[in-house]
Amino acid sequence: MSKPVIGFAGMTHLGINSAAAAAGQGAETVCFDTDATVIAQLKSGKLSIVEPGLPELLEQNNSRITYTAESGDLKRCGVVYISADVPTDDQGQSDLSGIRSLIDTVAAGLGRAAILVILCQVPPGFTRSLSLPKERLYYQVETLIFGRAVERAMYPERFIVGCAEPGRSLPQALQDFLSVFGCSILPMRYESAELAKISINCCLVASVTVANTLAELSERIGADWSEIVPALKLDKRIGPQAYLSPGLGLAGGNLERDLATVLRFSEATGSEVGLIESFVKSSRHRRDWVLRTLHTEVLAANPQAVIGVLGLAYKENTHSTKNSPSLALIAQLKPWRLRVHDPVVQASAAGHPEAAGCVTALEAAQGVDVLVIMTPWPSFRDLKADQLARAMTGRTIIDPYRVLDGKAVVAAGLNYFTLGAPPFRTAGRGTHA
Repeated sequence: MSKPVIGFAGMTHLGINSAAAAAGQGAETVCFDTDATVIAQLKSGKLSIVEPGLPELLEQNNSRITYTAESGDLKRCGVVYISADVPTDDQGQSDLSGIRSLIDTVAAGLGRAAILVILCQVPPGFTRSLSLPKERLYYQVETLIFGRAVERAMYPERFIVGCAEPGRSLPQALQDFLSVFGCSILPMRYESAELAKISINCCLVASVTVANTLAELSERIGADWSEIVPALKLDKRIGPQAYLSPGLGLAGGNLERDLATVLRFSEATGSEVGLIESFVKSSRHRRDWVLRTLHTEVLAANPQAVIGVLGLAYKENTHSTKNSPSLALIAQLKPWRLRVHDPVVQASAAGHPEAAGCVTALEAAQGVDVLVIMTPWPSFRDLKADQLARAMTGRTIIDPYRVLDGKAVVAAGLNYFTLGAPPFRTAGRGTHA
């Protein structure tokens, strides 16, 4: 039996990485987008997104990939995924109008026996509400993580598949495609699968909130959260993969969207959500840690300080700036002069009238009174503390994600602030040991 042709509709971050993984697993793949410009760029090898390994994966499997802006080209596909990103507003509300329009476009051109799978994240009830034959309609939980999209798409832990009747076998074409990934397939009703994605993210939020809460306590009582984390990961009830690194609240949008979805459903159904409300409150508090530290340690004494900012992307190994902690911080620094650098994102993304773009991280540190490392890009780990000390005018580094070695920074004559630990100060000011 020949392998099914797999289609992906929507060449956004989710779509292009998912399609690349399908081709990488040996499937003939059709990549469709309604925007002919997007398709033209893909055909020419130009990517608008940054993901480690993605250009190489697409190039290696180019012979199995067809790029098209014609929905009729999906007719030869046995399975078609709706794989466009879902935009969200500042309140975490998803705008599903584009997804509905894309579904209508794709459904009109499907082959008679083709399976349609909703891959993009939608709220519970969305899939069942679609006016499509339920025996050919499925929902699959996406596992996209910015900066790790290729890895997650190529090597998923499991597939969660929403069905109209989970007791029935999956259609052969869908079963054959999913089976090549060699992981468990968990069929369940549509609403369970849609809520499963939200449930996963709520559990992640719980871990992040615990880490942030106890990391802040560590900062204030002389403990070091990084010393505690290994003990927790050796506990079988918590595990080695637990999300225990402290951060600046919840970033990226998807976690916040899922919390907002739970809050909306609870309001409609009367379920109790005090825990979810506490997650949101904790995130908002922790988000401003850098700003509070800046004012306390530098700006209160030096209102004319020049601030260096390393990193604009919302996390390392991605081009995305949506919900970026760095941009949120910069928005609060309008009165101050900035020197900024990011390996991928242009300085213009900062939207700051006094932000000078710098070619290198060391250049961004030149003459600044304080240096803030807002995105933990791997290249920043190569910075030498003594070089930073010579370049800077001031003596303060704020490094929430602990990119640098705090002890080396102090040895170079600088004060160092990071999440989860008391300040590392130069001799005479209570140096952290």
